[in-house]
Amino acid sequence: MNNFEKILNKGLETHILSDEEIICLLAEQDMQKVQKLFDTANLIKLKNIGNKVSLRGLIEIGNVCRKNCYYCGIRRENHKTERFELSQNEILADAELAWKFKYGSIVLQGGEIQTEKHIAFIEDTVKKIKFLSRNELGITLSLGEQSLDTYKRWFAAGAHRYLLRIETSNPEIYSLLHPADHLFSERLQALYDLREAGFQLGSGIMFGFDGQSYSDMARDLLFLKKLDVDMVGMGPYSVHKDTPMGKKHSVQNDSEMLILGCKMIAVLRIIMPDINIASTTVLQALAPDGREKGLLAGANVIMPNVSEVRFRKAYQLYDNKPGTDENAVATRSALEQSLL
Repeated sequence: MNNFEKILNKGLETHILSDEEIICLLAEQDMQKVQKLFDTANLIKLKNIGNKVSLRGLIEIGNVCRKNCYYCGIRRENHKTERFELSQNEILADAELAWKFKYGSIVLQGGEIQTEKHIAFIEDTVKKIKFLSRNELGITLSLGEQSLDTYKRWFAAGAHRYLLRIETSNPEIYSLLHPADHLFSERLQALYDLREAGFQLGSGIMFGFDGQSYSDMARDLLFLKKLDVDMVGMGPYSVHKDTPMGKKHSVQNDSEMLILGCKMIAVLRIIMPDINIASTTVLQALAPDGREKGLLAGANVIMPNVSEVRFRKAYQLYDNKPGTDENAVATRSALEQSLL
């Protein structure tokens, strides 16, 4: 038995891997061995979660954001982006559609806004979604860093999951991805505040960008385990041409990035066997069946977009985002076909 197989067996039995062992799995280039990694992770998923895919309807509620992250297409200083904010009636209509589609929950995702007007708007909207769905729809929010008081208000209104990606657990790398006034300590504190407010905690990391090593990625995965997150949405870095990072980043190989994305999912599943892991849209941007490959590598959640088509092209976190020209019905139909 070679070292790679010994590491997989250890992970299968104990769900404990060291930095060095994770690096070994991520760095492996032999596709027969890599496939064993995926198969092991999928086996762990089937054992702990079963052969099911959770669908969470994604509603992109707006692309106005106070943040200026160097990699993001809706960053504050990207003046080429046409800004929009959904009305409450538009959000409720999308939520009702997701409910009729029998999605178990929805995700309200948007830029970071910290005004009282916005906070109260989200609070009231969450209450109305719970009412219209007869309290059946679960609600996940992904609306950036907020105060503990805000998180408590939104939790009390009926949102019980929150996704806030750390992006990287390394403060030095964090400073390369963000302007000086975007503090790693504040992002970390927001994660702690979410847990204190009562939320099921979701986070995630970005990987595959210039200057990042397998060692960095391994520490990021172990950070998620130490934080004891309930769900993870992560993916390879994908370029947006109108961002500082996008303008200077080296050319990516989509196939390599997809394999790396699936490796990261697989290793996370091995060390955190019973959490929810999303197979994200960015994998679909790398290959038409990218999300399906993510599922076979250990992911168990897909977030089909239920937003109106006319707003989708304005919510471009990265270039070539798939599904921007298909409505919610078409998105659901395509998803059903791919999961057969």
